[in-house]
Amino acid sequence: MLTSVTTDHLSSAVMAVPPLARDAEGNFSDADNAAVIRHLEQGGVSTILYGGNALAHHWPMSRYADWLDRLVAIAAMDTWLLPSVGSDGGKLIDQAEILKEREFPAALLLPLIAPRTREGTLTALRRFHATCGVKLIIYIKTDGYMPAEDIALLHREGVVLGVKYAVPREVGENDPYLQAIIEAIGAKAIISGFGEPPAIPHMLEYGLAGFTAGCVCIAPAMSTAILEALKSGQRARAEELLEPMLPLEKLRGEINEIRVLHEAITLSGLANCGPVLPTSSSVPDEARAAIRAAALQLLKAEEAFRLSRAA
Repeated sequence: MLTSVTTDHLSSAVMAVPPLARDAEGNFSDADNAAVIRHLEQGGVSTILYGGNALAHHWPMSRYADWLDRLVAIAAMDTWLLPSVGSDGGKLIDQAEILKEREFPAALLLPLIAPRTREGTLTALRRFHATCGVKLIIYIKTDGYMPAEDIALLHREGVVLGVKYAVPREVGENDPYLQAIIEAIGAKAIISGFGEPPAIPHMLEYGLAGFTAGCVCIAPAMSTAILEALKSGQRARAEELLEPMLPLEKLRGEINEIRVLHEAITLSGLANCGPVLPTSSSVPDEARAAIRAAALQLLKAEEAFRLSRAA
C-alpha cells in the first residue's frame, strides 16, 4: 500500500469505490475482497476507496481497525488504499486514534451529519489531522455543504488533500459552487465524485483531475481508458467506452446505486459480496435478472477490451 501521496495521485488512476465483501455471517471475506481488489489492479486501477459503496458510514467501530488491516494485507504495494472517516464527530475522534497507528496517507471525509457549526467543523477536522497526520478528501454531495473559503483554508494548512465533488446538476446547468471551489483550491485538487457519466462534463468543462466510480469494479480497464481519453480531451472516445456501462448505471439510478453495485459484482461471478450491511438491504428479487444481465454484459465487454489491447 502506498504510504505517501500528493495531489498528483488524484489524477493518476480512476478512484474505484467497491463494496465490502462479507460472508453469510457478516464477517470480512478475505478471499472475496481480494478477488475484487485483484480484478481492479489487473485492470490498471491503483487507487481504491472504501467509501459509500462499502457503506463505510455503517462500519462498526469494533471492526473498523481489523477490516482496514485486512484490506492493507490484500492490496499491492503500489496501490493507494483509502479508508473513510466520519460521518460524526465522535467517530472522527475514535478513527484518528486508530489511524495514527497505521500508514494511510489520506482518507475520505464522509458528509458530516447535523448538528454542526462552521467553526466547530473546522476545529474537528484540524484536531483529526493533528492526531493522526492523515489528510482528508472532503466528500461534497450537497450545494453549499462547506464554504469554499473554509476548504481553501484547510487545504493551505495541509489538513485537506482535495475534494470529491458529487453535487447533482441538470445537463448543461452552471455550477457556481463547483466553480467557487475550483477558484479556492484549483481544479487539480478536485475529482468528480459519482461515476463515469458525470466525469465527462466535469473533466472536459471544468478541468477536474479525475473521477471516482463504481462500475470500474467490473470494468477497470475500460474505466481507465475513459480517464485517459478525458485527460487528452477525447469526448467521443470517452462516450464510446461508456456505452457498455450505461445499462448497469441505469439500473443503479432506478433502484439504488450502492445496492445494485453490491449485487452486480456477486451476480457477475467476480466475487461473492455477501449480505449488505445494515441499515441497507438487498435489491428486490425481481430486479436480479436485469442486474445479472447488465453485469455480465459489462464484464464481457471488459474482457473483450482487454483482449483487444493485448492483440
